[in-house]
Amino acid sequence: MGEPASQLRESMAAIASEIDTAFDALVPRPGDARDQLYDAMRHALIGGGKRMRPLLVKAAARLFHVSEDAALRVGCAIECIHVYSLVHDDLPCMDDDDVRHGKPTVHKAWDEATAVLCGDALHALAFEILSDPATHPDPFVRIELSHELARASGPAGMAGGQMMDLVGEGESFDLPTITRLQQLKTGALIAFCVEAGAILGRLPPEGRAPLRAYARDVGLAFQIADDLLDVEGDAETMGKAARKDEVAGKATFLTLMGIERARAQAHLLVEQAIAHLHGFGAEADLLRAIARYVIERDR
Repeated sequence: MGEPASQLRESMAAIASEIDTAFDALVPRPGDARDQLYDAMRHALIGGGKRMRPLLVKAAARLFHVSEDAALRVGCAIECIHVYSLVHDDLPCMDDDDVRHGKPTVHKAWDEATAVLCGDALHALAFEILSDPATHPDPFVRIELSHELARASGPAGMAGGQMMDLVGEGESFDLPTITRLQQLKTGALIAFCVEAGAILGRLPPEGRAPLRAYARDVGLAFQIADDLLDVEGDAETMGKAARKDEVAGKATFLTLMGIERARAQAHLLVEQAIAHLHGFGAEADLLRAIARYVIERDR
């Protein structure tokens, strides 16, 4: 049972093309003094990344027969938040990276001020997309999507996790603290992707527990896989620098658990995630395939 790897690759290629096409339309150059900002936004948004988050939205929305156009727009909004966080993370005051997705980072291609504004603009664009009636005709659905994305990306989510990550340089965080850090920094946005599909499908919050559990386990497995790639991966294949955590002296799942135990834990989390979908049939095959992919990827 499950979606074959070839079909998953086709789904990933399709969503990547759809996202690029959507952003090309959403972020046109205005032909005035703002062109540099729009160029930076397009540089960051188009032609890079796995697009796993939009694919998760599409896969979750499929459970509730939501239109693909609505799922794509929500996926674009989440990708705006994800990409803005990368643009800011790459700045010298944060991780100080020169390459992202095989391209120069925004502050390298332009300058730091442009990178800051680019991130700010992408953050705003996310909520512009979600609040647009084109995303969903029901204003209550749009409000819930906006509220949950704000929570997942703010101090109770991604931004809070990033702060913990910065504080963690040189600190001796234990395993529960590292788990909490990653649940916020990476997991909160991944969890929202799955929940967004349920929100679009008007599934009440009390019915979302299995999907939340799936997302929690996939998010942690994804981060362990990232830690493994940081140690074992090839920088050219990944399109970004490797071994950054080791250089920064950060505690990770690997430093606390060891490579083989961490790898086993990631596989266990994926199996748990798939088990949470037992109440669904073939319509959840894409979610199952994504769970397996997070620990099999090479970038």
